[in-house]
Amino acid sequence: MRGLGDLFEVPDLRRRIGFALGAIAVFRVGAAIPIPGVNGDAIRAIFNAQSGSLLGFLNTFSGGALGRFSIFSMGVMPYINASIIISLLQGAHVFPMLDRLAKEGELGRRKLNNYTRYLTLFLATFQSFGLTLAITKMPTPGNIPVVVNPDWAFYCVTVLTLTAGTIFVMWLGEQMTEQGIGNGVSLLIFAGIVERIPSASMSLFELVRLEEIGLISASAIVAALIAVIIAVVWVETAQRKIPVQYAKRVVGRKMYGGAQSYLPLKVDQSGVIAVIFAVSLLAVPMTIAQFFPQSVMGQKVLEIMNRGSWIYDTFYAGLIIFFCYFYNSVSINPVDLAENMKKSGGFIPGIRPGEPTAKYIEWILERITLGGALFVAAIAVMPDVLKRNFSVPFFFGGTSLLIAVGVALDTMGQVEAHLIMRHYEGFLKKGRIQGRWFNVGGGVAQ
Repeated sequence: MRGLGDLFEVPDLRRRIGFALGAIAVFRVGAAIPIPGVNGDAIRAIFNAQSGSLLGFLNTFSGGALGRFSIFSMGVMPYINASIIISLLQGAHVFPMLDRLAKEGELGRRKLNNYTRYLTLFLATFQSFGLTLAITKMPTPGNIPVVVNPDWAFYCVTVLTLTAGTIFVMWLGEQMTEQGIGNGVSLLIFAGIVERIPSASMSLFELVRLEEIGLISASAIVAALIAVIIAVVWVETAQRKIPVQYAKRVVGRKMYGGAQSYLPLKVDQSGVIAVIFAVSLLAVPMTIAQFFPQSVMGQKVLEIMNRGSWIYDTFYAGLIIFFCYFYNSVSINPVDLAENMKKSGGFIPGIRPGEPTAKYIEWILERITLGGALFVAAIAVMPDVLKRNFSVPFFFGGTSLLIAVGVALDTMGQVEAHLIMRHYEGFLKKGRIQGRWFNVGGGVAQ
């Protein structure tokens, strides 16, 4: 409790937390404002009937905005898709210009962000038109019309409103990252997922009260949920520490080095990024299929993208594993690590400096990434497998749990860093910043 009280003792941290909470409140208000001319009862009936599909899953990511067809229905998905495309082009070295911008520091990063914003605008316009077309064509229980008057004016206003809502949410997420605490886009998704906790808890309680689920079964579900949370926290904070020895060297009249340190490599380096990227990419073929709802190919795509089928789960798990490796290849360069270590007089005991060190780091990184990626993929698809084969009720999917826990850990780590820098003890562990490492004197210190 004293650690929580320290949060409000630091003016800058208090301002950042207040800004983040205010931005989340603005996002929640916008998620409740519906698009004009849409029958709210018909929309709710559609999403209640498809709660277990990919469409219902995307509704969770938007914080329920898609289920209300609000002005923020698109959420941050177009922005995430744009980030994926720019990252893939940069990682595949398709455009040398992107590689040069990535090496130009802050100025290059700003230009890449501008390209991502322009691409977001294009994707938001494209996806909003597909979503509007899909909403007007979707069958509803009782054949209740979803749109009162689906004319060209409705399409223009709706596409413009959804696109503007996406650009505003993108701007809000960027402001949260700069002036708030944590990653703004991840926090907006986190807020949408956490919003379902009260309703999920009430649903479980109602099933127990109606005796549709026994008390023992409900207790087992809660215990399994707690066990999964513990496992996710354990894997997300797990590290492989490579020992690094620094040779002694004399500079002037002082002697430096000679200390032993560690090079930490996280088991799941990508965190929630791989999961979010995989979900965003799965939504793309579904959006395209909405333009051809009556065609055979469109029906086939919608059938394959039915969440819970083995084809969907296989694609989903494969994308998660791919993005785990892809993120590591972009964020960690073993050659650069080996060169920097060599320049600082450091070496891994038993490994020669230079290329052998880079190969050794890459070998370890590939092994631990495989374990982390398989764990994340298993947690993401396991609820669907159990629900499909054993009819086990799940009110929280594995993906939602992974994102919620991962974002919470990352945000707590950043808050802890602010507290430690201002000589406060913090609330994770005394004298240690969870998952944060700093370069000190040529070595790596915790």
